[in-house]
Amino acid sequence: MTETIAYIKESLRDLYPSSEVSSLVRLIMERVCNIQPHHFLFCKDKELPESEKSRIHDIVERLKQMEPIQYILGTADFYSLQFEVDPSVLIPRPETEELVEQVILDNADQKIKILDIGTGSGCIAVTLRKHLKKASVIATDISAEALATARRNAKRNNTTVTFIQTDILDPEKAEMDIPFILDVIVSNPPYIKEEEKKDMERNVLDYEPHLALFVPDNDPLLYYWHIAHFGKKKLRRNGRLYFEINAACGNMVVEMLEEEGYKNIELIQDLSGRDRIIKARK
Repeated sequence: MTETIAYIKESLRDLYPSSEVSSLVRLIMERVCNIQPHHFLFCKDKELPESEKSRIHDIVERLKQMEPIQYILGTADFYSLQFEVDPSVLIPRPETEELVEQVILDNADQKIKILDIGTGSGCIAVTLRKHLKKASVIATDISAEALATARRNAKRNNTTVTFIQTDILDPEKAEMDIPFILDVIVSNPPYIKEEEKKDMERNVLDYEPHLALFVPDNDPLLYYWHIAHFGKKKLRRNGRLYFEINAACGNMVVEMLEEEGYKNIELIQDLSGRDRIIKARK
């Protein structure tokens, strides 16, 4: 096993930061060989089967092409749950865990109806349903492939979520497809401007779905405005709206929500100190 770990580290050391290489070693050994990090020392002389060595070689070759480890392994961890991921959905991020945390803290033990717009893998909707036992959760996406993945993730995590395919940028269709009065709307919509592509890492730009990432440079609030407008029609009085945002657009989103008549608007920083979450009341 020691030789295999050395092979992974040597193959990746010029491509990834050392801390990320260590994380990749841990994930590969856990998922392929079922060896936990605290057992590495005890298993250092273990001879791995050829099938496992071959699988590790394939993973390393794909990592050398900067393919995300989550897509290679087919799963990603989020809020202590595990989600299937594939190139039809974004890989769940720690910042989105912070968004989910806000919703859970504000709505604990309440019998409410929640809508997750742009659900992707379903990580937000499924996690909220798992932790807010009295809530009913609806999740939408424009992508049929993403919704298929999200449905599998709901089943994988033993939760019941209602999934609806619709386009939030088509107001009449969205209002017809989602015939509910809601207590909470939560969304992590596309928010990266096209001009920001030049600064992005290959593992994101080359592999993750652009439909879920990018907005036009001249309309960075495209999704936020449509969701806020939808919320004015579908949220109950004092219903809550939660967004994950582009850190560069925090004040712009706040001003837009003020213009739309929302109140109690809060701009919240993530653990890195960047503007990342906005919540408001109708």
